[in-house]
Amino acid sequence: MKNLSPQTHCVHTGTQFDEQTQGVNSPIYTSSAYGYLNGVRLYPRYYNLPNQKAVVEKLCALEYAEGGLLFASGMAAITTAILALVKKGEHIVFQNNLYGGTHYFVTSDLEKYGIEFTLVEGMNPEDYAKAIQANTKLIYVETPSNPLLKVIDLQAIAEISKANNLVSMIDNTFASPINQNPIKLGIDVVMHSATKYLGGHSDMCAGAIVSSAKIMEKVYHTAINFGGNMDSQACYLLERSMKTLALRVERQNQNAQKLVDFLGTQNEISQIYYPSSDPIAHKQMSGFGGMLSFELKTIDSQEFMKRLKLIFPALSLGGVESTICSPYNTSHLKISQAERDRLGIKNSLLRFSVGIEDANDLINDLRQAL
Repeated sequence: MKNLSPQTHCVHTGTQFDEQTQGVNSPIYTSSAYGYLNGVRLYPRYYNLPNQKAVVEKLCALEYAEGGLLFASGMAAITTAILALVKKGEHIVFQNNLYGGTHYFVTSDLEKYGIEFTLVEGMNPEDYAKAIQANTKLIYVETPSNPLLKVIDLQAIAEISKANNLVSMIDNTFASPINQNPIKLGIDVVMHSATKYLGGHSDMCAGAIVSSAKIMEKVYHTAINFGGNMDSQACYLLERSMKTLALRVERQNQNAQKLVDFLGTQNEISQIYYPSSDPIAHKQMSGFGGMLSFELKTIDSQEFMKRLKLIFPALSLGGVESTICSPYNTSHLKISQAERDRLGIKNSLLRFSVGIEDANDLINDLRQAL
């Protein structure tokens, strides 16, 4: 059927139907060795097993993409795509306010491959246009950004990229395909850390890249060489989780806004970061996500987290349970203190991944800790 809603795509699209058992779920194809005399060459590292295809079809439908690949982590997806699309002697324009793991890869490894880069401060698309050089091949952004939830105009970035014959790429993890669809805005490549909202239960590690068939062909050949594929059982777990993606994200959107409203009334909170107040976010997002950050005035951030009873201090994000962390010693630990200060990532900053619990229970937990 055509013109299905995202909620319906989450449940049905991609399911691998088994004629023999008539089951409603995709079977798990556990083999690593398959016969080939029939002309079909199935192999996990070739990204062509049915459980891999099931998730890719679902994600492509949600992101309006022609093709995609699944990886064993978000960083495997990012690094494989970048190194597939850019070669020695070429140049990339990056947003400076990136997830710490991505930032560390850029600053520590790209020079080893002979790839040049520029890190652009701020979120003004004109600054990205000014950073383009004769050898630039790719513009890479992340919006909303980790951990300050900054928003960049994706349509403007897409137009700049196309005008200069460049590939545009986004980390869409924080928004999820329920809240934001960059390909519809003109972006070429969309990346997700599927560990987060796509998985949604804090029990798996995965990554994904979706794009046009032409671009995915380039990424595919590099991916085979790097071997960062997901196994079938992990793919099945991800497919099952994505069936409830729309429901989870809608609840997390609602909860996050209620918590932002509450934190805005508290004297101990000096700053709140959430994209619902950004006009660009209203232009390109249908919901503002379950991620927010805030700064404490006088309470030590570590002491504050120890006081929490329900919200759990933990690494990662996007699960059904609410978690909280200090970016300066978790996601951005590998970035120097000076660089964190320059990016505005203070020691008093806390990144809050809002779950699907009752919002009033979360508010009460924050209130008692404050």
